Amino acid sequence: MDMMASFSAEDFFPNAAGRLVDRLMGLVARRERIFGELDAFFETVIDQHMDPARAVPDNGGDLVDVLIGLWKGHRGTLRFTRDHVKAIILDTFLGGIDTSSVTILWAMSELIRNPRVLRKAQDEVRAAVGSDKARVEPDDVPGLPYLRMVVKETLRLHPPATLLLPRETTRDVRICGYDVPARTRVFVNAWAIGRDPASWADAEVFDPDRFEASEVDYNGAHFELVPFGAGRRICPGLAMGETNVTFTLANLLYCFDWAVPEGIAPEDVSMEETGRLTFHRKAPLVLVPTRFRQQ
Repeated sequence: MDMMASFSAEDFFPNAAGRLVDRLMGLVARRERIFGELDAFFETVIDQHMDPARAVPDNGGDLVDVLIGLWKGHRGTLRFTRDHVKAIILDTFLGGIDTSSVTILWAMSELIRNPRVLRKAQDEVRAAVGSDKARVEPDDVPGLPYLRMVVKETLRLHPPATLLLPRETTRDVRICGYDVPARTRVFVNAWAIGRDPASWADAEVFDPDRFEASEVDYNGAHFELVPFGAGRRICPGLAMGETNVTFTLANLLYCFDWAVPEGIAPEDVSMEETGRLTFHRKAPLVLVPTRFRQQ
């Protein structure tokens, strides 16, 4: 991830000069080494899944099994190769490294700074799950609408990929009076869009209740909230990412009461950001958990 987020001259000068600068800086050699290691790892994963002695689960297997099925069973004009399998695994692998954990950390940061919201979310989780369970189960998650609003508000203020992924125009286009030539690198500032006062009242305030009577969602249909992108290139891991974050938060809130360390006020928890591809907390989040005991 650090390598992908580092400065590359070829990103800004996509020609021989840019490639030469990257080579002189050692970026090309580093990139080739890292992707060579990843390629070897993915080859091993594919070989393991293609082992005749391996028993395929009754549900058809995992993503790699599905991709191998497309590769081996393709018909007609579809050209799907082993390299395509590895490329899709790579996209899934890289896309899931930071995004969920970063979102969970930002959600806990905002909750601890807003005790009313924290208590409301905890009350919902504990009421919905009941007192006879050791933890939240996946089937409990659909019954937690307020927690989903907490996740939505977290993604509005702290999209894990602040500039999404870069795009490049394939032809000359005109958008809102601007002429954009072909092969122009385009970045979408999801961080600024989510904090635009023209779209959001009190845009800098963490307030999940704003979504209670709002149809705005991050499924790509509302351009004022695009933490996962939109259109045909929307993040394919949207549903899985949302489920992972909501499920983890639900268990954290169900199983523990949370507080800041002694001598620190909740409002003093730092919210400074740092990062490149994904924006992390600049300072570690330090909280004190207390195991919750049902009455």
